[in-house]
Amino acid sequence: VQLQASGGGLVQAGASLKLSCVASGRIFDIGTMNWYRQALGKQRELVASTTSRGRTNTSDSVKGRFTISRDNAKKTVNLQMADLKPEDTAVYYCNAPGLTYYGVSALVTDDIWGRGTLVTVSS
Repeated sequence: VQLQASGGGLVQAGASLKLSCVASGRIFDIGTMNWYRQALGKQRELVASTTSRGRTNTSDSVKGRFTISRDNAKKTVNLQMADLKPEDTAVYYCNAPGLTYYGVSALVTDDIWGRGTLVTVSS
């Protein structure tokens, strides 16, 4: 079971970028999906989250600029980022804190993290 994030890159301030994260493996239920980010020298920060039913929440620092969405059929969560600012520069991680998958002989629930994708916003 893994989460694979993509879509990062180098953009100028004011631009838009879309991150995607796909879950793969023998998944029973993904549950809530989150996007975190970690800037150099700073703690990891929760940016946005979405429940399996589509209820969403975004941090105050990105509210009105970032939108999280998911496609349960495709096991995908997206983060649409608009009006990017240099302070949005960070490695972005997708996370499923309560993902349940088929283990060897039983269902297993685990906190799954994807590898980060770097977003760099130049001024």
